[in-house]
Amino acid sequence: MPIFLSGRVLMDDGTAPATSIPIQRICAGSPRTVAFTNPSGQFNFQWGAAPGFVPDASEVGPGNGMRAADDTGTNGIRGSQMSGGSNGANMMGCELIANAPGFRSARLDLSGHRASDNPDLGVIVLHRIAGVEGTSVSVTSLNAPKAARKAWEKGARLLHDAQNGASGPLRSDNKSKGAQAEKELEKAVGIYPRYANAWLDLGRARIQQHLEGPARDAFLKAIDADGKLVEPYLELGQMAAHAQNWPDAARYLDRALQLDPVDYPHLWFADAVADYYVQNFDRAEKNAREALKLANRDPHANRLLGLILMKKQDYAGAGAALRAYVQLSPNAKDLDQVRTQLKQIDSRLAATGP
Repeated sequence: MPIFLSGRVLMDDGTAPATSIPIQRICAGSPRTVAFTNPSGQFNFQWGAAPGFVPDASEVGPGNGMRAADDTGTNGIRGSQMSGGSNGANMMGCELIANAPGFRSARLDLSGHRASDNPDLGVIVLHRIAGVEGTSVSVTSLNAPKAARKAWEKGARLLHDAQNGASGPLRSDNKSKGAQAEKELEKAVGIYPRYANAWLDLGRARIQQHLEGPARDAFLKAIDADGKLVEPYLELGQMAAHAQNWPDAARYLDRALQLDPVDYPHLWFADAVADYYVQNFDRAEKNAREALKLANRDPHANRLLGLILMKKQDYAGAGAALRAYVQLSPNAKDLDQVRTQLKQIDSRLAATGP
């Protein structure tokens, strides 16, 4: 029997969020977006059903970030994959949160919930995180006129539908919805040019249609409207990394991490790659070491750290990092190259003596 759940998200001052907030269920430490809030902060979803949303940045796991292959190439930023879901009625060990970067979410424990219980789970309260300068909810949204907010709401719904990721003949429907979303979001920013979250979603709607130049313009407009909104920097950084435009990638990802060093842990590695390619080795080393502190750290962070330390002529440190990579990734395709680098490092260390 299907289980339907609902609830509401409120800020700690009792108001509804000024923009749509992703609702995530977390089971065994694995997050998955299951719904988005409406303008009143309400949400609802069916437990175990495939949500069909593009995953949030926080759902990026090991292997979905940027890769630093060597001095001559990179695989860039890979698209994130939806994490495995918890199907059926089993909610043991599961929680529900509102995922709003820059805010700490109260958690709703679902372990004791049964199909016969009241589907209304209550309120999830969001608290501003002290020390985090950036936000995912622009203050400009609070001043949006009703007509602009209505157009943004419609555009955001169409964008979520367009990002469903259907294959085959349904792809044309996704493209159509992306174009409809773009039209509604253009209407929103036409009414209210300072609507930062609408500019952000407009950029995403254009990305959905592979309109990279216009998408970049929209993300820059979002930053002009609210320089504390984190995700336009993240989007621009990812676009630049895909194009191997490393100076822009480093600039935008550096700023995203400066605004919010808490909510986007995968960016430590992504930014380290960009900083490596612009030869900002001190910052690249700092970011790579932060990436290695993560519980779900990517072994490629060891490889990257080894390359950075080789550039800084810290051969002992480089050797330790590369050996850790070999140990953690025994089946990696680049092991022959890494072993060659280790031989070069050992030769240099032998030549310099103790």
